[in-house]
Amino acid sequence: MKCLEKVKIMQPSGKTSLFVVLAAASAATAGLLFGYDVAVINGALVYLRADFHLGPETTEFLTAILFVGCAFGSIIFGWASDRYGRRAALFCAGLLFCVAAFTAASSAVVAQLLIARFLAGIAIGATLLVAPLYISEIAPARKRGMLVTLNQLLIVTGTLAGFIVSYELARFVPGNWRVMFFIGGLPAIALCLSMLWIPESPRWLLQKGRTEKATAVLRKISPESDVQATIDEITAAIREESGTYRELLSKALRKPLVLAVMLAIIQQITGVNTVLYYGSIIFAEHTGASAAEAFGMNVVVGAINLIFTVFGLLLIDKLGRRPLLLLATGGMAVSLVAFAVLLNTMAGHSTLLLLPVLGYVASFAFGLGTGVWVCMAELFPNRIRGRALSISNMALWISVTVLTATFLSLTKMFSVASVFLGYAVICVLSFIYIYLKLPETKNRTLEEIEASWSK
Repeated sequence: MKCLEKVKIMQPSGKTSLFVVLAAASAATAGLLFGYDVAVINGALVYLRADFHLGPETTEFLTAILFVGCAFGSIIFGWASDRYGRRAALFCAGLLFCVAAFTAASSAVVAQLLIARFLAGIAIGATLLVAPLYISEIAPARKRGMLVTLNQLLIVTGTLAGFIVSYELARFVPGNWRVMFFIGGLPAIALCLSMLWIPESPRWLLQKGRTEKATAVLRKISPESDVQATIDEITAAIREESGTYRELLSKALRKPLVLAVMLAIIQQITGVNTVLYYGSIIFAEHTGASAAEAFGMNVVVGAINLIFTVFGLLLIDKLGRRPLLLLATGGMAVSLVAFAVLLNTMAGHSTLLLLPVLGYVASFAFGLGTGVWVCMAELFPNRIRGRALSISNMALWISVTVLTATFLSLTKMFSVASVFLGYAVICVLSFIYIYLKLPETKNRTLEEIEASWSK
């Protein structure tokens, strides 16, 4: 996917204009789609299982098919954003999500709901790929990290908003999962409308030879005196992007490729998405909470997820990548063991059982939730980064699909406590792997990191 190659753009320093911030925030609206969808399926599953008489396997399939769609979306819209531009790709993804949301809300049979979830996955896979790409290509270099993380912040904000909506609907409109899905179309409409005014990526325009339009955009987002220098830098960067998939298998890059894929897998198989996607089922069926109480517990989980994501973003450049990832996997393991023990000894005490779940989500949010994406982007030279990220992202989608497609079956086969103890073991093994294999990349240039793999 060529579009993934363009994750770095040289932009002039200086004051970041309000126009750039608004354009980045508009594109980051895409994060709300994924965040809200995480929360809405969490709440809706409680009612869908009753209305459609879903067994564990069908429930898992209904959840996992979203991620199958995400994999297709990243491939299809990766090509589309290269061919037709970032704005057009985001607009179409938003439109597709609207169709998916309204199709899900009107579902009369399970097959229709499955189609809607698959289409939503395609749209989400597209936005998770194209939105950060667009922001990185329009943001000034010194503010790129902060502006790109707007997408992650809006994902967790959307998750919290979705949990709140589910909680309020459970109080006033019990069982109305159709309203939950219908509301999901609103951020998609906002995304489509915002695409009508933001400019196209100047990097994409230059790659297509449309220098005049690229110059016009750069005059809006950077000082006039820096426009030509920026064009020269972007053009030079484009010429450097000549890496091939075969090069990834070379001796120098084989080790970072394996590391990036392992980090992507670790982020998912440590199990946090079982809480984010099946939280209502876990709380309602295994902690003694009512449906309304389970939705309220989800709201607290969403708030903790948001707060500790912000902490992670603030700490990652101060503490470093390794310490955060080690603290995260260690904290997740301890929290999971505590949760499993309490499930066996304090069943029915829902408030007490919520505490280790919050510790688990908090540990993930400030470490694996933010640090993995930064590490994967830093491990590779610019010329090959896009292809490397496409491989690691595919590993991530496969891992989360397997996770969500097996959780309920595993809990039926064993028990919830046993399954979470299994995730705790994976967290411990992940801690050991990160400790032994992951180098610290804080305060090191991309060139220094690249050179280290050749030694």
